[in-house]
Amino acid sequence: MSSLIFPPYVQKGDRVIILSPSSKIDKSFLKGAQKRLKSWGLEVVMAKHAGSSHGTYGGSIKQRVEDLQDALDDEKAKIILCSRGGYGAVHLLGKLDFTRFRKHPKWLIGFSDITALHNVLQKEGFASLHALMARHLTVEPEDDFCALALKDILFGHFNPETAESVETLENGFNYICPGHKLNHRGTANGILRGGNLSVFYGLRGTPYDIPTKGTILFIEDVGERPHAVERMIYNLKLGGILEKLSGLIIGQFTEYEENKSLGKELYGAIADLVKEYDYPVCFNFPVGHVSMNLPMINGAEVTLETGRKEVKLSFNLDKE
Repeated sequence: MSSLIFPPYVQKGDRVIILSPSSKIDKSFLKGAQKRLKSWGLEVVMAKHAGSSHGTYGGSIKQRVEDLQDALDDEKAKIILCSRGGYGAVHLLGKLDFTRFRKHPKWLIGFSDITALHNVLQKEGFASLHALMARHLTVEPEDDFCALALKDILFGHFNPETAESVETLENGFNYICPGHKLNHRGTANGILRGGNLSVFYGLRGTPYDIPTKGTILFIEDVGERPHAVERMIYNLKLGGILEKLSGLIIGQFTEYEENKSLGKELYGAIADLVKEYDYPVCFNFPVGHVSMNLPMINGAEVTLETGRKEVKLSFNLDKE
């Protein structure tokens, strides 16, 4: 087992590029993100078409590819922040050149539809950050836990504001979260991969599918009806994906109504589909379309310790 290549930690004065590879965004959120990132001491560059609109998208496919390619190629940039998710990142797949990026890797940040770009980065051999985006940086307070945790990861150290809920280690850190009655108890090591279930599901069988052996997979989603989620989990089960995992993290599923005709709630339906596996399974992990959306490093070596009362996810950031 080996983690992916980590981009370098950032320092004050480093460049971050904000772009919109999926849906269009309210420009006030671009300004808010710019203000927050500047407060971290970063140089903020707005991509040419970051505030553009083409139907529901943040620009035409050509414009969005141009912005992302320019950001990938920028030798001075250390971070690419995707302004929002929505839909549209899939349009960019297969149209990007990573030649210059490999010489000057940088952190790609985002979640939801940005899962597609995380999968691309993993295919190219690089870690990336499944984490908050422009709206969160605009509306949440300065002491917001997730924003501070993201800052700490990017800069390679943790400060007192986050130390209460994040246990720092010599070569990494731990998230410690409450347990859940449906958790499968156990401990496993693996490479953390995942993101939005429907986006991940849509890339199954393509060159951008993620490897499953040795993977601790995390999933979340928004606005998907329970039977649709169950169908996607069945696909992972029948396709032999679930049986190959080292661990499974069930994040937040939001903006849906429970379907009583299924005979059980969504988490219960998922629990039934994974009950035969002996690896640790964690339910209700704080990741997804919620304010407590913990930054997750796709491609990091992690240890998942799952119990009924407590869950610990430990990141090994020793890159030597």
